[in-house]
Amino acid sequence: MTDLLWDDVSCFFDPDLMGSLPDVRVPDTSVTDWQAVLDLVVEKGWRCQYSEGETVLPVPRAEGVLSRPAEAECPELRVWPTADVLAIFRFHADDEVDFDVDLRELQGQGRT
Repeated sequence: MTDLLWDDVSCFFDPDLMGSLPDVRVPDTSVTDWQAVLDLVVEKGWRCQYSEGETVLPVPRAEGVLSRPAEAECPELRVWPTADVLAIFRFHADDEVDFDVDLRELQGQGRT
C-alpha cells in the first residue's frame, strides 16, 4: 500500500485522541501457542521485558505463567520487534493470546 501517507492517518495513532489501539485477541489458542510466541521472541532476538506487577523477571515458560493462581496479578510481556514498536502481551488466559500496540511508540512513516 504505497499510497497510504502518514499525514492522512496519523490522527488514528494519536494517544490523546484515540487512547490506544484496540487489543488484539487471538481466540482458540493453547499453552503451546503461547509458548510459540515466547519462542519467536527469543528466536528473533527481540528486546523484551517480562513482569509480574512491578517485578521484572526472566521470561518463563508459558506453562508456568499460565498456571498461576487466579488471584495473582496478570503478567505482561513487553516486546520491541523494532526499536520504535512496542507490543504488550498480557497473559489473561491460555485459550486466547492477547496483546496491544503502544501508540506512543508509533511516530511516523519515515525512519530516523
